[in-house]
Amino acid sequence: MTDTLLIGNKAVPRTAALAPMAGVADRAYRLMCKKYGAAYVVSEMVSAKGICYSDRKTAELCTVTDEERPMAVQLFGSEPDFMAEAVKIVLEYRSDVIDINMGCPVPKVVGTGAGSALMKDVKLAADITEAAVKAAGETPVTVKIRSGWSSDSINAPEMAKALEAAGAAAIAVHGRTRDMFYSGESDSGVIRAVKEAVKVPVIGNGDITDADSCVKMYEETGCDLVMIGRGSYGNPFIFREIEAKLRGEEYQPPALEEKMDVMLEHIRLILEISEKCEELAMHEARKHAAWYMNGYYGSAKFRGRCYQLSSYAEAEALAEEFIELQRSRQNSI
Repeated sequence: MTDTLLIGNKAVPRTAALAPMAGVADRAYRLMCKKYGAAYVVSEMVSAKGICYSDRKTAELCTVTDEERPMAVQLFGSEPDFMAEAVKIVLEYRSDVIDINMGCPVPKVVGTGAGSALMKDVKLAADITEAAVKAAGETPVTVKIRSGWSSDSINAPEMAKALEAAGAAAIAVHGRTRDMFYSGESDSGVIRAVKEAVKVPVIGNGDITDADSCVKMYEETGCDLVMIGRGSYGNPFIFREIEAKLRGEEYQPPALEEKMDVMLEHIRLILEISEKCEELAMHEARKHAAWYMNGYYGSAKFRGRCYQLSSYAEAEALAEEFIELQRSRQNSI
């Protein structure tokens, strides 16, 4: 396996990338994943039409910091003209890559004809991509798709060919249909079929939870890069684990104390970046705190308490209490 791949003119290490996740992969999240080895990150999806109408959140969602590079800003929309205009606006923020979302399954996105609704209209998907590519100039445009709209309309290879012809520099494939949402198993066979159908790089996404499942994705699909979504929840260490595996090095999972330190660092970053007051910013941090506690004795109760956090001091105290619980549990065994 080569060390890097090219997305357009951008070199990306062939380890693992962070998937775009609305309401999760904000700047603090991306920075934490980059710190632990994410090869490439993608922003939360941004409405092309919203940007064109000067949405007040544009700067927050489209800003790319040097620490996050290489990074893509992801847009969603169903109209080529709006997509082209949005791309021109995003270029002002010096994004390394422009990514177009054609995989989001949520009704409010699909209902506008965007996201995975575009799996049902290959021509429109290609027209949107072509408009974005023309507007982007030298900046590469990529597209993220699903295996199809439903189990009886799996068309990712056909879609990928059309997107490649429209100028897409790479295609990311989530191996589920729209009607599966995030349930069932991701189909690596569809990702392999896409890889065989196009010459541009293919990024495989779906059910990557550790280094072994990442290696399996590479081996089963022949994809050029693996992308991780939910497997990174409370677990930025997954990128370090994958790096070690691909280098043939031994990996030492983090001790609970390190996980809690990283959780608190993540919360501090959220508070630092947020323009909201501490209490409101802590609302954003709650789910992340809960995810870091997954898989431990008594974690269900503590995760519930995470959703009541309203200050950093409370998070510190809860983390210490959680560590003490695990220590006492260990001592009693």
